Amino acid sequence: MFCTRYSNNIFRGAMIEHWKHMMSLGALLFELLSEALGLSSDMLKSMDCMKGLFMICHYYPPCPQPDLTIGTNHHSDNSFLTILLQDQVGGLQILHQDCWVDVSPVPGALVINIGDFMQLITNDKFISAEHRVLSNRTETRISVASFFTTNLLPNSTVYGPIKELLSEENPPIYRDFTLEEYTKGYVKKGLNGTSHLSYLKL
Repeated sequence: MFCTRYSNNIFRGAMIEHWKHMMSLGALLFELLSEALGLSSDMLKSMDCMKGLFMICHYYPPCPQPDLTIGTNHHSDNSFLTILLQDQVGGLQILHQDCWVDVSPVPGALVINIGDFMQLITNDKFISAEHRVLSNRTETRISVASFFTTNLLPNSTVYGPIKELLSEENPPIYRDFTLEEYTKGYVKKGLNGTSHLSYLKL
């Protein structure tokens, strides 16, 4: 699946090219992540982790009083993996050991975020990145986020912790779920700084 918001003829070609590059990079990343888990390189792809790619272009205008607002609230992504292309303005922060840390833009670099679905199926081997975006007083910020998720497609697949990762010493932390079930709860909760992962814990 390929989905863009507010696409038109002016930049549709560029977005399609970007989508092709993201699919290629995503395939490589899912192979590397599978191997890092000690699994076959095609394990995550065989679970349809990259079946859907949803892309959103973000536009954050300057805010004269950035201390009174925030660009995007504290949250983690309801995806398997998110690839972010950001400009040089900055504003992205991740939560690390209860402190907000700037993710300073690096020319030519992409930001890779683990999403909630990946944390669930890997039984906390990989942890989703809690993040937010700050407003900027004088500059406009633009970014393109590519979410590997099938939650916008009809999908009755039941997901749960990958059985090959479980043992007596590493029992399942989460119950089985469908992406539709998780997404409905995630959207209802909103970006309020609390993780929806806790609702699926055993």
